[in-house]
Amino acid sequence: MEIRPCQPDDAAAFLDLLRRLDNETQFMMLEPGERTTTVDEQRQKLEQLAISEDECVFLAMDDNLAVGYVQGSRLPFRRARHTLYLVIGVARSHWGQGLGRKLLAATEAWAAAVGVTRLELTVMATNERAVALYQRCGFEVEGRRRQAMRVDSSYVDELYMGKLLPA
Repeated sequence: MEIRPCQPDDAAAFLDLLRRLDNETQFMMLEPGERTTTVDEQRQKLEQLAISEDECVFLAMDDNLAVGYVQGSRLPFRRARHTLYLVIGVARSHWGQGLGRKLLAATEAWAAAVGVTRLELTVMATNERAVALYQRCGFEVEGRRRQAMRVDSSYVDELYMGKLLPA
């Protein structure tokens, strides 16, 4: 298993992972079929990302298969540039293998190198495995967005979580 920065040549593998996650879990934002990004569009996004200090994507690779990722986007305003918003997904086949923790560690190292001192994310309150992972990694629940998501026909609360890094 390898954790590494996502490169433009990874566009097809990354997009395949995102689509698999859309289909295999209800804990991600997009529903099956909702993602319309093409491989070329994904490649262009990754080309911009490769030269950016405002965004990062790390992939967990199992041989040539992308099985997990974390994407961090730095907030664009001067008063909030120290903050990186995270989105994380791990393929169900690789749950419980420590990938989430390793992906977060890679992101923290990147964040420290570019001057980020705050990580934040949102997670469905019903996603107990993810909440527990984030808490083990030092994130704290900072708030709750009531009925923030609608999954199937039910409303789901979303937790706002944050972690402060050394300045």
